[in-house]
Amino acid sequence: MTASSHPTNQLLQMLDAADLDLLRPHLATVEMVRETALGEAGAAQRYVYFPHGGSVSIAVGLSEGQMIEVALLGRDGVVGGGAALADGIAPADAIVLFPGTASILEVAAFRAVAAASAPFRSLMVRHEQALFAHAQQSLLCNTLHPVEARLARWLLRARDLSDSQILPLTQEALAQMMGVRRNAISLVAHALQRAGIIRYSRGQIEIVDLRALEATSCDCYAAVKAHHMRLVGVQR
Repeated sequence: MTASSHPTNQLLQMLDAADLDLLRPHLATVEMVRETALGEAGAAQRYVYFPHGGSVSIAVGLSEGQMIEVALLGRDGVVGGGAALADGIAPADAIVLFPGTASILEVAAFRAVAAASAPFRSLMVRHEQALFAHAQQSLLCNTLHPVEARLARWLLRARDLSDSQILPLTQEALAQMMGVRRNAISLVAHALQRAGIIRYSRGQIEIVDLRALEATSCDCYAAVKAHHMRLVGVQR
C-alpha cells in the first residue's frame, strides 16, 4: 500500500492518520491466491495480513484428518494478528478461499506498531475478541442447527465479503468447511434451488432470493454481525 492509497480493509480505515503512518513503511501489497495458507496451526506466524478483498477460511483440524471452518475473514478483519500479539504461533489454519489482495507486514513490525500505539493495540485485541466470539457461535451453530440453516448462514457471510451474488464454490469445499458429508450439502443445495433461493451449477452458487436466504438462515448470522459491531465498531 503506497502512501497515497486508500485502504479498503475496514480495520485500516478505522486507524487515525498517525497510526496509519506508523504502519505504512512496513506494508506491502500481495495477491491472495486461492488455497494458499496464510497461517498453519502450530507453526510460527511470519506475516500479518489485512485483506482488501477475497476471503480467508479459519479452520481447525480433527484427529480424523477433517478440517472444520470456525470463521470466515475478509476486508473486515486481520489474519495473524492474534498470533503476533501472543506467542507468535498460529492457533489455526488460515486458507485463502476466495482470491483477493491484502496488505501484509512482518510480525515483528506489527508488534512494534502495537507497542507504540495503544489505540492500534486495542483495536487488534477487540478484533481477536470478535473472532473468538465468531468461533464460539460457529461451534454452537454446528452443534444445534440443521445443515440448511447453517448453509444459508455461510452463504450470507460469504456474500457480505465478496459483494457478489455469485460464489465460486464446490459442494466438496462446502462440505469440508461445514464438517458434513457431501451428500448432505447436495440435498440441501438441491432443496434451496427448487425453492428458487439459489441457483447451483458445478463449481458455482448464485444467490437468487436474498430475503428468502436470510429467512432460511439461523440467528447465528445476525449474532456474529452484532458481536463484531459491538467489539470492533464496523458493520460486517
